[in-house]
Order: sequence, then structure tokens, then C-alpha cells
Amino acid sequence: MKCYQAKAGELTRQWFAIDAEDQVVGRLAAQIAPILMGKHRPTYTPHVDTGDYVIVTNVDKVVFTGDKWQQKSYQRYSGHPGGQKEEAAWRLLERRPERVLELAIQRMMPKTKLGRAMMGKLKLYVGPNHPHQAQLPIPLEARSGRPAPAGALFVPPPVEKAPRREAAPAESVETEAPQADAPAAE
Repeated sequence: MKCYQAKAGELTRQWFAIDAEDQVVGRLAAQIAPILMGKHRPTYTPHVDTGDYVIVTNVDKVVFTGDKWQQKSYQRYSGHPGGQKEEAAWRLLERRPERVLELAIQRMMPKTKLGRAMMGKLKLYVGPNHPHQAQLPIPLEARSGRPAPAGALFVPPPVEKAPRREAAPAESVETEAPQADAPAAE
């Protein structure tokens, strides 16, 4: 049996748009990264860029859980002696708001030339507007909530249970014991 291998020229790319307002950074990044890699397609091929374009708006309104705004720090290094800088997450959000989500997504991507090409399909914008209306992006609903133990977000539909029947009061049932007085049958 032959396996299908996607070729670079035969793919049609789609455009998706996601609103990042009030979304947790890591959970949103975990939803965007597979789309950029193409893992949402049945034609996913690891060595070919099969991913789609993703437009993210309102990146300045993302949230962290807990005290990560003060505790989480980002490091960068200029390559020169003494050129390593460390910056808290809240300060990075003030300076470059799109960088917080970009770094979260980048760290979920392959660390290769192909991964860097996949990151080129990510478009991040501060505010609700973007200049890609001509591509007719498909609106994606950002998943919210905590992941299930298996890792996927799955909420089973509620099942209505049948109402319980009221148990009738238990009546004392007398069991008839064999009578010792009865004459034995001969």
C-alpha cells in the first residue's frame, strides 16, 4: 500500500482569522501551531510545508493564568559579551505586544528552516483590523477551557438521565416455614 506524500506545488493554502481577545497565550498558541504546520489536514507531510495562513487580531489583549505577567521572563542575547537581556512578560507586552504570542507559537514549531518558513504564514495584529480582507479568511473560534486529560478539548454533549423511580416502601414479606406439625405423607 502506498502512502500519500504531498508535493509543494499542489497545495492550496487557506486563510484563517482568530480573535485573541481574553484568550490564554499557551492554549491559543497550541491551537495555532498545528494549523501553521498543516497537521489539521489529512494530507500532512512532515518534510513539506502543508500549513495554512493564520491571522490573529487583538494580540495585545491576550492573558496569562496565575502570576505569569510578573513571574515569566523572556531572554534575548545580542551575541556580544554582556549582551544578554531579561525582560518580564508585562514589560514585553507594553513594548511589543505581538511578540508574546509570537514567541509562544514559535517555541511549538519545528526548529528548522521549514519551521521558520511556517512562521512566515503567521500574521499578528494589534487591534481588531487587518489588511488581509481580500484573502477572505475563514473565522476560527478560539477554543477556551481546560484541556481534557488526553490533551484534546472534548466536551461531550450533555446526556439527560431518566428520572429515578421512587421505590415503594418495602413491605415485610413473611416467608412460610415448613410446618413441623404436619403429618408426613405416607
